[in-house]
Amino acid sequence: MDHHVYFWLKEEHHNAADRAAFEQGLAGLFKISLVAGGRWAVPAKIAFRPVVDQSWDYALTMLFNTIEDHDAYQIDPDHNVFIGKFKDWWAQVQVKDLA
Repeated sequence: MDHHVYFWLKEEHHNAADRAAFEQGLAGLFKISLVAGGRWAVPAKIAFRPVVDQSWDYALTMLFNTIEDHDAYQIDPDHNVFIGKFKDWWAQVQVKDLA
């Protein structure tokens, strides 16, 4: 299954140091053994099209072999450390899970 998360950072975290720290945190999530693959990214610099939402700051795509692995990831201590460290940085978060 695919797990997609979109993050909008609060304005005060739109600086190089905070972005670097957040990117390091995102990269660290892939060290969790339940994660089968994926990547994080920023919006692509594409030509404007009215159907494309590029208002977010970071997207995280994670792959899991099973829904059970995904569910276990949600309560993994390292995942919770990431949330605890960065949740106050987020203006908005959206999650989209695909079977």
